[in-house]
Order: sequence, then C-alpha cells, then structure tokens
Amino acid sequence: MARFETFERDLKLATAGLEPAAINAALAKYAKAELQLAISAGASPQYDRYVNGVAGLPEEAVVAPGSILYVFSNWPLVINAALAELAKRSPRKSGRFAASFIVIVGGQPVTNYASIPSESEVIITDFQPYIRKVEGGLSGVKRRRVFDGTKNAMSNRFRGAFNFETKFLNIASGVHPTIPYVLKGQQRSASTAALATWHGVPKQVIEGWRAQGKRLGTVNMAARLAAQDRRSSAFRAGRETLAGRSDSQAGQPITYPSIIINAL
Repeated sequence: MARFETFERDLKLATAGLEPAAINAALAKYAKAELQLAISAGASPQYDRYVNGVAGLPEEAVVAPGSILYVFSNWPLVINAALAELAKRSPRKSGRFAASFIVIVGGQPVTNYASIPSESEVIITDFQPYIRKVEGGLSGVKRRRVFDGTKNAMSNRFRGAFNFETKFLNIASGVHPTIPYVLKGQQRSASTAALATWHGVPKQVIEGWRAQGKRLGTVNMAARLAAQDRRSSAFRAGRETLAGRSDSQAGQPITYPSIIINAL
C-alpha cells in the first residue's frame, strides 16, 4: 500500500524540469516498471489497460496530466473461493464429487485461472453423471445446497465486483471425456409407493416383486399423476399424468447444474 501512496510524489520528482513530451515518455516508462513489479509480487498477468481513459491504448500514448490505469483480473481469487465453497457443500461419502469440479471458459476447460481475461464468462460445473441428483437433494445433502447455495455465498462475498448465477446448462463434448452424459435409461428406481400406484397393487406386492429381483421401472417410467383441477396445466391439456422433462429421457444428454460468473 505504501508504494501506491508514494507513486505521485515519486513521479513528480522523476519528471521535474522535463518538457511535456519527455514527461509523457517518463510516465509511460514508470507505469511499465510499476506494472512488472506488481506482477512479480503476485498480481495477475491478465489485466485491462486504460490510457487517458481509453481502453487498450499503449502506455506511450499517455498525455500528462492524464493517467495510466491497470485493472487486474481477480479470477484466481474468485474461482478458488467458489471451488472451495462447492467442495465444502458436496456429499462427503467418497469425496469423488468434490474432486470433480471443472472450470470452463469459452467452451474449454481451464486450470490456469490467472490466464483468464477479465472480460471472460466463467462456468463451474461437475463432470460426475449424478450431478443433478446431488443438486436435487438425492445424494445425502439438501436440495439446491451445492450450486445454488454456493452462488448465494459468493454473491454476498463478492457483491459489487462479480455477478453469480446458477443454471442447468447443455455442456458440449470436448470439455471432459464423460461430458455430456447420455441417459441410458431412467435416472433412478421409483419408490415403492410410486410403483404401487402405477401397477395398482399394494406396496407389499411391490416389495415381494423386488425381493424376487424383478425390474419394476423408475421414477420417470412411473409417471407422476397430475393434480386434477384447473390449476394443473396437464389437467387443462386433458392428461392424467405430468409430462416428463426432455432432458430426463433415455438417449438424451443431461443438463448440468452450473455456476456462471461474470466480472462487473
């Protein structure tokens, strides 16, 4: 902090008695030297440069008493904080899910967060095929605790600097060998109660069939009954059951719960 506080004083001493053109050149040289010192001290090598208030101009274009401003990317800080929060909220049974988060920029996986340009959109998701079960509260953690909970925590922590949102995204191939995961069948076994309703038999019969090793279907196969009143869109359409989601059908790639981050 002391270095920045003495910047203006040092600059005045360095340019005392110089002509305007020489002052401009000295200011540009001084700014470049300070930039390299900041990077060597740990600042991100990715930054936006503003010379006399214009983005992208070289330092040599400065006209005193104009300014040279460097806006550094804080992606390593933000991404690592988000990953730590996601891992903390993940199922702990095996730790596999917590170790499977990936960072995507421009459709490609990224591991060197300091190389991410400041204007980029960053996506964080998980390549495990049961990712939706985790976010849906079916893997030992509360529903929407992992991604949505992390989004809320990060929004509070980095308020005013970064924007965070959660979405279910279609992730293209090439990001990870297991992405996108294509559903080979329905996602999970239906409950005894749902199957009893579907087959029209007591729950004890379902339990007996399961004990015999019979395959009785899944949640999506055992269609959920729609409320039979005018508030139900299925009822208004003349259906007795709810329509299934297109990304829950066999042969379809799943959508991935994700955190999307943009710098403000």
